[in-house]
Order: sequence, then structure tokens, then C-alpha cells
Amino acid sequence: MAARTTTTVRNGYRCSIERNQSGKYCVRIQVRYPRHAWTLGVFFLAASFDRAMKKLEEALDFLQRHEEKLWFWGVDRAEDMGFSAEFLRQAGLLLDRRSEFPQKTANISLAPEREVPAFVLGPMRRGLAESVESTRTASVGD
Repeated sequence: MAARTTTTVRNGYRCSIERNQSGKYCVRIQVRYPRHAWTLGVFFLAASFDRAMKKLEEALDFLQRHEEKLWFWGVDRAEDMGFSAEFLRQAGLLLDRRSEFPQKTANISLAPEREVPAFVLGPMRRGLAESVESTRTASVGD
């Protein structure tokens, strides 16, 4: 009997964090949903790095759990982007319409509709902290 090969479909997340001019942390998330060949960009603002990481965890969980609903209202019903934006706003997220994404990112991939395991958040948090620190160090050196 031949062994079955299965390809595992995984949602890909790119996350970046920057401080804006008012000192808030702007966290951007770009998620690639391969089942629908769709990419969604969202962002949120947070007053502190710790709050940004807590909200990032919540945002990843939300984006994982609501993939089908987001796709349906974001692509299949593209003329009604108002609903999609309102749905994201309820989770504290805003649509990110910027085309360029920062080069310094933390990346993870997760099986669709699964919870975000805690062990992937530690390395992501460290990577984002390093990117904020390196940006701060660069601006102090200018």
C-alpha cells in the first residue's frame, strides 16, 4: 500500500512593530490565507510594548478563528467592505491599505482554524522587541 502524501496548508503571518510620531506602537499584520489565495493586511495601535504583544496575541487568535467570515466579506462580497471593516473594528483592528510592508518582521505559520500555540509567541515577541530596539538605536545615533 502506497503511503499517502498530504500537503499541509498553513496560514502565514508577517508581523511588524514600529513607534509612530506620537510614541504609540503600530503593529501591522499581513496574513496569507492559502486556501483562498488571499492576503489581508490589518493594524492596530497600542500605548506600550506589553499591551501591543497582548493585543497581537488576541489579533492572531481572531484572524485564525474567523478566516472564512473574513474571506467571505472581504473578497467574495468586496463591494461591502464596510461590513468587513466593521467586523475587524470590533476586534480592535483596522484594515491596512498600505502596499509596502516593513522589512523587519516576525513570521509564523499556523494550520487554519487552530489556536495560536503559546510557544510560537515567545520567539515572535523577542523578534519584534529587537526590531523596535534596533529602530530606536538607529534614530538615537542619527
